Amino acid sequence: MLTLMTGLALSCLDTAIVNVALPSIARDLQASPANSIWVVNAYQLAVMISLLPFASFGDIFGYRRVYRFGLLLYTGAAIISATAHSLEVLTLGRALQGLGAAGLMSVNTALVRFTYPRRQLGRGIALISMTVSTSSAAGPSVAAAVLSVAPWPFLFAVNIPIGVVTLLLAMRFLPDRAPSGHRFDLLSAVLTALMFGSLITGISSLGHGAAATLVLPMFATAGATGFFLVRRQIGNPMPMLPVDLFSRPIFALSVTTSVLSFVAQGIAYVSVPFYFQNVIGVSAVTTGLLMTPWPATAALMAPLAGRLADRLPAGIMAAGGLVMFGSGILLLATLPTDASLFGMAWRVAVCGGGMGLFQQPNARSIIMSAPLERTGGVGAIQGTARLLGQSIGAAFVAMIFGFLGGAHGATIAIFCAAGFALAGAFTSLSRMLDGVRAAPSQTPAE
Repeated sequence: MLTLMTGLALSCLDTAIVNVALPSIARDLQASPANSIWVVNAYQLAVMISLLPFASFGDIFGYRRVYRFGLLLYTGAAIISATAHSLEVLTLGRALQGLGAAGLMSVNTALVRFTYPRRQLGRGIALISMTVSTSSAAGPSVAAAVLSVAPWPFLFAVNIPIGVVTLLLAMRFLPDRAPSGHRFDLLSAVLTALMFGSLITGISSLGHGAAATLVLPMFATAGATGFFLVRRQIGNPMPMLPVDLFSRPIFALSVTTSVLSFVAQGIAYVSVPFYFQNVIGVSAVTTGLLMTPWPATAALMAPLAGRLADRLPAGIMAAGGLVMFGSGILLLATLPTDASLFGMAWRVAVCGGGMGLFQQPNARSIIMSAPLERTGGVGAIQGTARLLGQSIGAAFVAMIFGFLGGAHGATIAIFCAAGFALAGAFTSLSRMLDGVRAAPSQTPAE
């Protein structure tokens, strides 16, 4: 677990710290702010298009091998990023780091499942969720600390020794399983990359007001490749995109709940800072401090939620978490303009606590609704649902801001986030219906 948590912390910290350093990177590499965003976009796109192929590699060749390869690639690419003297080379290094991070993320859940017994799986998922929350919370602070004593290349250089130590741990301690012996489907991997790459690029372009002549071909490409990908997966005993598992109501509802929750979180993450600064009137520094209780309370809630997830129905627990999250968002949307800092902070903490309560039972439900030998693909679906939801949420906020402006638009966006959270709670409760609960499980005993 230490090996898995350290590798995941690397990828989460890396995402958070680079955002802080973008102005310095653009200035030193003599790049425009718009072009410098590719340092972030290259990483995110690389993760998105390669999660499912790497998960398939894990199912076929073993999760431990894929995790080690991802760690090796991530650490090696960090050297490229740390020594880059142009935006093009840095973007290449970031893309390779994204591929390495996808290798880590795609099999992380599977390795947790092979580490913990079934009755304690929620605790393992809770540790992973706590790692994600804590790393996300610490990212801006770590970036500020490093940049106060060293230039931005050290943000990537610090990954190298940590990656080497984690790789040594991975060579010794990760659980092993016999490879499945199936062949890797290269055409499905290409279709997956085209589908998700076009979809995410189209969503982002739509949110930023790109012309319809540019956006529509992206969505058309995503739709066409998605159609051929699904047709190719039907009847495949080890599909890269697990379309057969979506015939199981518990799996389909759990993934849908996940997407809705992360759309809500994506909207809130982008709109709440604008709301604090443009509507309430606090400074940027104060806004950063006010957002800290979100990941902090999510991390604190994780151990309790993990223990409860092993005992209570996921549908009820996850719905309760999303109702708590939605309530916190509504409390923020109706915040008086003369509210105290404490009044704002505890409302943000309610949002984070709700997401912390939601994630463990929902993740456990997704994992346990699939056969043991399909855990890699299911883990990748979890990551895909999170990234897709966050991308939709960010694009949704950009569209609202484009129509309504930053101040009024931020308030409307927060109400929309509450709506998505409550829709997710309704979907989660649907898992408690008799027809869903009575569905036969094909998961072998563990």
